[in-house]
Amino acid sequence: MIKLENVGLASPEQMAFIIEGMRNPMNSWKKSDSGVGCDDHLCRSHCKFSPEWCGNTQRYVVGENDHSLMQRLSNAGTEHRKYMRMMPVYVRITAPLYWWKEFDTYKVGVVANSCSTMHKIAEKEFEWGDFSTEHLIRVRDSHLGDTVPTLVFDSVIRGLNFWRNRYLKTKSKDDWWQLIQLLPSSYNQTRNIMMNYEVLANIYRQRKNHKLDEWREVCKWIESLPYSELITGKGDSDNE
Repeated sequence: MIKLENVGLASPEQMAFIIEGMRNPMNSWKKSDSGVGCDDHLCRSHCKFSPEWCGNTQRYVVGENDHSLMQRLSNAGTEHRKYMRMMPVYVRITAPLYWWKEFDTYKVGVVANSCSTMHKIAEKEFEWGDFSTEHLIRVRDSHLGDTVPTLVFDSVIRGLNFWRNRYLKTKSKDDWWQLIQLLPSSYNQTRNIMMNYEVLANIYRQRKNHKLDEWREVCKWIESLPYSELITGKGDSDNE
């Protein structure tokens, strides 16, 4: 299970700055044709924002010339597409610990604020909804007897709640350790993440065919972002 929400993208002022810098090497600022959309021809020609991205907010729409240059620089490789490192993406992600362990590979260009397991593990009673368990074999689908995964997991939740209640009464660190070391890697944690388009390009290239459902969902989400072709390499190859 993974949930991605509260997405934030570059502001119009940031995008204008990014595109201006992208054109610095060749002093080609006069060829820039981007601007704030939703009130001029840009939204009728080359706007990459679907309605759910717009709402009542004006967006900085990348023009044909700028888009062509951005795509060609993106296709040329990391050393040429420095502008992508300046395109921020903010997102709130809820995912199991086993997924976060893999996400933590991406350190450069990533900032995160997470909900604290260490400080808040005993804040509430444990429930099935606190974990990613969609692939566990149910009783009706198995002849495994007492080793049916859902029955095993139900026992784990009961054990966690036993030691939670005990810890709340005793405040003993020994009881707290039982919670920490019993906690399964399917426990869902929420983090607010700041990344950029270059980080997302690395994620997409490395994880789009990953065995974890969560990674494939992330890659689908990346494909839904405005100008995602700069990340995925699935853009047009028109020349400026």
